[in-house]
Order: sequence, then C-alpha cells, then structure tokens
Amino acid sequence: MSSTICAIATASGGALGVVRVSGPDAIATTERIFHPLQGKPLSARKAHTLTFGHILDKEGNIVDEVLVSLFRAPHSYTGEDSTEISCHGSQYILSRVVELLVAEGCEVARPGEFTQRAFLSGKMDLSQAEAVADVIAADSAAAHRLAINQMRGGVSSELRILRDRLVHIASLLELELDFADHEDLEFADRTELLSLAQHIAQRLDTLVRSFSAGNALKNGVPVAIVGDANAGKSTLLNRLLGEERAIVSDVRGTTRDVIEDTININGITFRLIDTAGIRHTEDSIERMGIERTFERIRQASIILWLIDSTDLNTQLRTLASQILPLCNGKRLLLLLNKADNHSACTVDDYREIAHDLLHGRHIQSEDFSATYDLPFSDILPLSALTGEGLQTLKDALVSAATLPTSSQNDLLITNARHYAALHDALSAILRVSEGLELGLSGDLVAQDLRECIHHLSDIIGEVTSDQVLHNIFKHFCIGK
Repeated sequence: MSSTICAIATASGGALGVVRVSGPDAIATTERIFHPLQGKPLSARKAHTLTFGHILDKEGNIVDEVLVSLFRAPHSYTGEDSTEISCHGSQYILSRVVELLVAEGCEVARPGEFTQRAFLSGKMDLSQAEAVADVIAADSAAAHRLAINQMRGGVSSELRILRDRLVHIASLLELELDFADHEDLEFADRTELLSLAQHIAQRLDTLVRSFSAGNALKNGVPVAIVGDANAGKSTLLNRLLGEERAIVSDVRGTTRDVIEDTININGITFRLIDTAGIRHTEDSIERMGIERTFERIRQASIILWLIDSTDLNTQLRTLASQILPLCNGKRLLLLLNKADNHSACTVDDYREIAHDLLHGRHIQSEDFSATYDLPFSDILPLSALTGEGLQTLKDALVSAATLPTSSQNDLLITNARHYAALHDALSAILRVSEGLELGLSGDLVAQDLRECIHHLSDIIGEVTSDQVLHNIFKHFCIGK
C-alpha cells in the first residue's frame, strides 16, 4: 500500500484505452508526464474533474492527447489518490504511457491489485471484492444480476446479521465463564439460545443449499444430451447452437468424446454436453467415450434423452436400465426425434411406453428398480434435422432449470469458497444446538460458537490470511 501502481485497465483493440494509477504519489507521478493545455497543474485541481492535455516523454515529444480523471483519497475506487488516463486505444500508446509512469517511480500492478487495495482500504469487504471479478466475467443476465447483488453487499449484509447474533450469544456465554465460581449464575437463557441457534442453522442451511442453483446461474446449467448411437444428438447440438460444432455422420459411433458449448436462453446460460452414443462396442476408444457419457449424466442437472422415434421400443427398453438410475433426482426430458418421419411413433404411444418405464415394466434388466426419483419434465416430439419443435425444447429447458427469477429476492451462493465456509459454519452451529440440547457446559458450546463466527468472518474478509487473499486476487484481470 506504500507504493504507487499503474496498469492498462482496458482490453486491446478498442478506439479508447485507460491507464489506471493509484497510490500515495499517483497524482504527482501523473503530473510529471502530463501537461494540461490550459489552467492549473493537475495537483492543484479539484477531485472528480477531467483535464484535457498531452502526455509528453522526457524529450517533450507528444505521445498522445488524453483526458485525465482525478480522484483524491478516500473518495476513489481504491480509497487512495488515483488518476485514470484516457488515451487512444493503440497498444503502443498505452504501453508507452505505462513505461513513462514506471520511469517516474510507479510499479506495474499485479492482477487484481486495485481491487485488493480497495478491500484493504475498507472500501468493500472480501465477498464484495470477489464479486467484482464475477461482474466482469458475467455472460448472462442472470449471472450479472447475482454478481451485482453480491458486489452491492447482499451476501455480506446477511452474513453480518447472522454473525452479530452469534457474537451476542458468545458474549453471554463468555460472561458466564468469567463467573465460573458461581455455578448457578446464567446470563444466557438456554431456551432462547437454542431457538436462536436453530434459526441461524436453518438460514445457513438455506444458503448452503442455494449453491447448486447459484453455481448453475453463474457458470451455466449443465445439460447432457444422451441416447443411442445415431439418435441425432450431434445434429441437435448443432441445431441448438446454430453452428456446425459437432461432426454429423450416418456412421454409428462418430462422437467418441464429450463436446461442450454454451447457449443463452432467456438470460440463462446452459452448458450443452454432446456425448458418445450408448451401445455395446468392442472399440476401446468408443468405450472410453461411453464411460465419459455416464460420468456427464451424473454431473448434469438436466438430461436430454434423445430417442429415434422410428425405433422407439428398442432404444427405450434397451437403454432405460443404464440411463434412468443415473437420472435419479434430475430433470429428464424425453425427446422424440425424427418426429417428421411418417413411420415414427405418436406422442401418445410414447407417453404410454414412458409410463411403463416409470414403473419398471418391460425393461431388459433384472437389476432395474422403479424406486428412483425420475421427474420427467416433458415428452417432446421434434426434428433435430429440420428444427421442428426446437423452440418448444428451449422453453422446456428454461422450465426444467427451476432457477430463481429476477423477481425472487432470496440470496444465492455462487462462490465455492463461500460455500465451503458456510458448510463449516453450519456444522459448527449444529454442534451448538446439540450441545445446548444436551446441557453441555458453556465453555464447550462457546468453542463451537467461536468456530462458526470464524467461518462467517472469513467470507467477508475479517480473519482472512494473506495466502487466501493472494489466491483470490491472482485470478483477477490486470488493471482491476
């Protein structure tokens, strides 16, 4: 924090570019390479002003015509004196400005160092700082909304309320320990403490459970396209993406590895996963691809089981015992492909056979059990080749995602580090509840309380180590 840093803050290739400078000598250093076309020097100007002028090298040659934005501590992004030099977007010009600043004593900023200084200056807590990277990386309306909510303190505000309640409980128990000689003296009503601990545990459990939905909104809902070889999976992937992403061939077993790409539907990102066709094969490479298919089914939230409607009975009953057990608890869309073919089964036939599958009837496997939770979202006829039924499928995907809409205000956890800390905090508060129910001594209960407080404080950055900070900010882009 004692040094002054600089970096290019914009991507290359644009018409304009920005160089950021922050630190105790930011204004003075910028002033040594910047000459206003009129008026007072930069150091004599008011904060939050723009000044037009030239960047000059040591020989007095003009490098560029620029606008300099001036910010004075603590009213800046980093909480320090800062300037932002708006130049033309030439990579040479931007690099030359940074070179001149370094020659005057600046250090080139590390990835995320501006945001890290904002955190260290108290301009934002750690969860808000992490959200800055999420805002930059957001590629859908839903991910952007979550990141903005977190950056504005939505998550940290909730955690501070929970932590303050825990601190209140802990202070009462700690006070009892100070008067340990008085065995009958209790400052904390155990019934009230238990009720509060159970309430906090319930809220933490809700936040922990929200991670799957939050992660899906942030990184995309994983959707596995599965089925028999040559059922039309790669054709469907290409049709959804609007490009030839996967090789399509009449030869069975063309897709031998997993192909992934994303599509945005109604502000929700879906990660589409085209998999190898499931069939018996002696080809070792194809068998490896089929094993990866089963793994992707386990990882996906939504399964698109694509079935050739001209061979419905064989494909359904042959593959059901392999696919359905892996779909336990997932959203499963049965897609009747090649519906434009006159020899295809009707949708009513399809529903009748699907009903039999749900009850474990007519399946070629003695090991199949009908006890699986198989929430069939819908049975949809379509043609992957012509695109018939494609919009209906997209609407069904949005419904099957079962993700919160913009009108729902519940907080969602999107950060894996937050999820891990909340999980540990939940374990600790459950031990507090158990200890209170069993009548354990105050010192044992207080220890679990302190652990829970520690994990919540770790999320907002009050007890975070330097190593954790380094791991967080090293993934930021330079200039932010």
